[in-house]
Amino acid sequence: MIIAVDGPAASGKGTIAKALAKHYHLPHLDTGLLYRAVAATVMRLELDPEKEADAVAACDFDELTLADPVLRDDDVGQVASIVSAHPLVRAALMQRQKRFAHQEGGAILDGRDIGTVIAPDAHAKLFVRATPTIRAQRRHAELKNRGKATSFDQVLADIRARDERDSSRSTAPLVTAPDAALLDTSFLSIDAAVAKAIALVEARTKG
Repeated sequence: MIIAVDGPAASGKGTIAKALAKHYHLPHLDTGLLYRAVAATVMRLELDPEKEADAVAACDFDELTLADPVLRDDDVGQVASIVSAHPLVRAALMQRQKRFAHQEGGAILDGRDIGTVIAPDAHAKLFVRATPTIRAQRRHAELKNRGKATSFDQVLADIRARDERDSSRSTAPLVTAPDAALLDTSFLSIDAAVAKAIALVEARTKG
């Protein structure tokens, strides 16, 4: 069984995907980490994320990079949104994601183009969303808990800027797959959101 979980930043898709992976005993891949690893490599090597050639050069990162906590930093996320818009970067990382999705037994992947590009044949697709303000509140609280000082207004501006970049890029933009079930987590607790996600997957797979 392949489950695709898509959605914008801080919508709750990662938390939901992890919970689904535990529930169904399936391996999980946060595909955003791949782009964050490229971004972190670009920043470490002092390359230009706006230049496609520089971003592609950073795609050959060490697998250990995926475990680096720096990938969760907001500035890395901003650069990840920039490098992920390059078609050649997406092409460089696509096969790795497709192999993970189609491994024996199935898998759960979360990202922005799983249900539309990486696994359009997924047995169940969820598109997780929440209002920009709610998502900014979540991200601001997360950064504060990690000791990262930043204003709420800045986090909200960053969220909106990422939404615009992710939705308007020419290659694999953030869009809802026609056959995806919508899950708005704006006013749901984590437990309630996970329960609803499981119910939606069950409905799709049994159907």
